Amino acid sequence: MNLLGTLMEASLSGLWDSIVQTLTKTSLHNIFFLHLKFRLRANMATSENKQESGIEDLEEEMESLLSSENYIIVDIGANLTNKKFTRDLDSVVSRARDAGVHKIMVTGTTVQSSKEALRLTRLYPESLYSTAGVHPHEAKSWEAETESELRELLASQEVVAVGECGLDFNRNFSPQDIQLEVFEKQVSLACELKKPLFIHERDAHKEVLEVLGRHKERLPSVVIHCFTGDATMAAAYLKQGCYIGLTGYVWKDKSEDGVRRILEDGVVPLDRLLVETDSPFMYPNTRASKLPPYVKEALTERSLTFLHRYCTFQRNEPCSLPVTIEMIAAYMKKKSEQVALQTTFNALKFDALQFVILFCFSMKVSTLCSQTANQKLIIVV
Repeated sequence: MNLLGTLMEASLSGLWDSIVQTLTKTSLHNIFFLHLKFRLRANMATSENKQESGIEDLEEEMESLLSSENYIIVDIGANLTNKKFTRDLDSVVSRARDAGVHKIMVTGTTVQSSKEALRLTRLYPESLYSTAGVHPHEAKSWEAETESELRELLASQEVVAVGECGLDFNRNFSPQDIQLEVFEKQVSLACELKKPLFIHERDAHKEVLEVLGRHKERLPSVVIHCFTGDATMAAAYLKQGCYIGLTGYVWKDKSEDGVRRILEDGVVPLDRLLVETDSPFMYPNTRASKLPPYVKEALTERSLTFLHRYCTFQRNEPCSLPVTIEMIAAYMKKKSEQVALQTTFNALKFDALQFVILFCFSMKVSTLCSQTANQKLIIVV
């Protein structure tokens, strides 16, 4: 087996975790830059000179970011196709980067919104990726051609996950039998295409696990988006190999066995945690009386400035994510920088950008492999 094959096989059996231990903020910036450079060269319909000029500008920007004290965070779920962002999306994306949120997954909930999410990734290739799927609320809209349309979208490298899909037996905007049928189809599609699953679940924990269990031999990475369940549910999802996605909801939950307690008791290990804003929803209300004093004290002035200046209950933004990171860190009794860095590595692993890291790693052992092998590795992304 050649080095390329060895690295890819090892990534599935533990090499990833070893590489993560050696990565730093600087190397993470380099990884993001390498992947963006690849996307620019592969996709931008511009002249070669313009591409090179754009890459030079990005190099300068990366240098300035490295000198800052910002976090490096990935928001794995933001509804930037929502009409609330129509007028000032440029500013929203810019503010997110200023706050330390360097990558954002734009959530698709219908075929049409998934197409719009993909369009946004091409407008902001330095910041945005997207998902493609049908939300359980919209399951009743599934038609004969829906699967083929999703396949076409998922063939794009910018579309990194299948979803938002799942089951919502709380609001039941679509009949439960239709939800189950549509969810099963999307899980099968993700297994076939080896794309991660971005799952919505409300009052359907048992049913979601049953569907996932039927595909357990082929399941790709799975995240339970915007988790609001209890410790038993979290443990069951973790046993299935899922990641747990947390939002600003952590300020709101005060149940005996809910998200706060899960974090305090270490039910969810840091290497299975992902963070998201679910913008424009899930505003993290840091002024709430129910938020413990020690958590409020952990919030930095910089993070609170972005939150209070630009976000409201009516419209949350990705720039609020540092506050959520700091609340999670306080509950877990960890440094916020550690939570930010680890959840970012988790996000890279979740959506298959790990192959960029393997590319970087392979360059360090260039005496053992050819330049050709390295190029093949990055093209996998």
